[in-house]
Amino acid sequence: MGTAGGEGMFTVTVTKKEVVAAVLPLQEHWLPFSNLDLLLPPLDVGVFFCYKHPKSTTTSSSSSAAAEENNFGSMVGVLKKAMAQVLVTYYAFAGEVVTNSVGEPELLCSNRGVEFSEASADVELKDLNLYNPDESIEGKLVPSKKNGVLSVQATQLKCGGMVVACTFDHRIADAFSANMFLVSWAETAQSKSLISVLPSFRRSSLNPRRPVSPDPSLSNFYVPISSLPPPPKEPEAGANVVNDDDDNHLISRIYYIQAKDLTQLQSLASPNGYRRTKLEAFSAFLWQLVAKCSVYNKKNNNAASREETFTRLGIVVDGRSRLMSSDHKTAIMGSYFGNVLSIPYGTNKVCDVIENPVSWVAGKVHEFLENEATKDHFLGLIDWVEAHRPQPAVAKIYVSSSDDEPALVVSSGQRFPVSKVDFGWGSPVFGSYHFPWGGNTGYVMPMPSPAGDGGDWVVYMHLMKRHVEFIEKEAADFFRPLTADYLEV
Repeated sequence: MGTAGGEGMFTVTVTKKEVVAAVLPLQEHWLPFSNLDLLLPPLDVGVFFCYKHPKSTTTSSSSSAAAEENNFGSMVGVLKKAMAQVLVTYYAFAGEVVTNSVGEPELLCSNRGVEFSEASADVELKDLNLYNPDESIEGKLVPSKKNGVLSVQATQLKCGGMVVACTFDHRIADAFSANMFLVSWAETAQSKSLISVLPSFRRSSLNPRRPVSPDPSLSNFYVPISSLPPPPKEPEAGANVVNDDDDNHLISRIYYIQAKDLTQLQSLASPNGYRRTKLEAFSAFLWQLVAKCSVYNKKNNNAASREETFTRLGIVVDGRSRLMSSDHKTAIMGSYFGNVLSIPYGTNKVCDVIENPVSWVAGKVHEFLENEATKDHFLGLIDWVEAHRPQPAVAKIYVSSSDDEPALVVSSGQRFPVSKVDFGWGSPVFGSYHFPWGGNTGYVMPMPSPAGDGGDWVVYMHLMKRHVEFIEKEAADFFRPLTADYLEV
């Protein structure tokens, strides 16, 4: 990889900014947050897609006109026109979050529009250091959202390729919802007569039961924000702050995992006829690595302290398929736009996670998922939020981690539709979510790879620096840094 991309030393220049609103006038109205939306703090999520120069991709006959013009201006024109059209249907992304009279957030569907930036970068696609998105993506190719719900940036690269990136308010959409929007945007750009999925904004699908019946055990997973200790104070001017050499802060990396290695790991995690999923096996293996790293932490360098140290693993679960078996209509929940997520997690002693085989750890992962990733869990969670309103609440695993108790969250991105985000000049050669969510808890999202022979994974990791360095040392043959050679760009 070239020096420019390898060191992240390239310049991005924003050349134009505008607001793209829905092409048709929309009746201004309020869209309330569901109880599951209210569990999300104000976090922004990024997602980006890398495209080769149109001349180097094979385009469909329906997109030949765009390929012939093949210049950045015409491509951006296609993106903006399609955005204005798709916002008629996905109007939530053109709104803004405001606070109501009781202090809760609501969405004002005002068609204020989407911030759309055009930019240029003096780097070629093959030189982008995608392995280290902190250097190549953060603050450069993925836009920071200043206002509204969604921001978009289209960046022209030196090679004629393009990066299309979005940043959206997680309180409005989860990854499932964002994926629906991205595919619909691409379908609209290709002038397809109908988009494949029409979103449902029917918040009554997630109404609490009457009377509410929250399971008391949910307080093990969620907590009112008012009961949390105050956040640490910002360092005073002139005080020592964390530097790049300090291993006690979160960094982002992107790896690829070969299909054969995933299959082998799944086999190791599935003893005695108990077949574990690839996600369960992967999560167990990663949990072991993070736990092992804590053994080498200078704060835990004696057996007694290790015996008293716990580690936690959370798995993000989409509740749509669980709730389909309830009284909700299948068609509505299958296209529901918003948040339908929970983060159940397991807690075990570090020594147990380390000393037992990966099959035992995978069994623990399967156990807490089987117990909590159910219809009753989601119905109870909706009720739990209702019982605590208007107090805001949050998932415990996000806020309760400490340096001495390693924790991470794994969110499956296996439905990430990279190949379908084709705006008319070919499918992306690469795409990934980018979610440096802060706190002390790590975040990991495995996604399908657009390269390889099929079955490979791409994994976005946001972990403590010491965890990343340990993982790269202990599992270098499993977690392979993402390179231009692997992507064939």
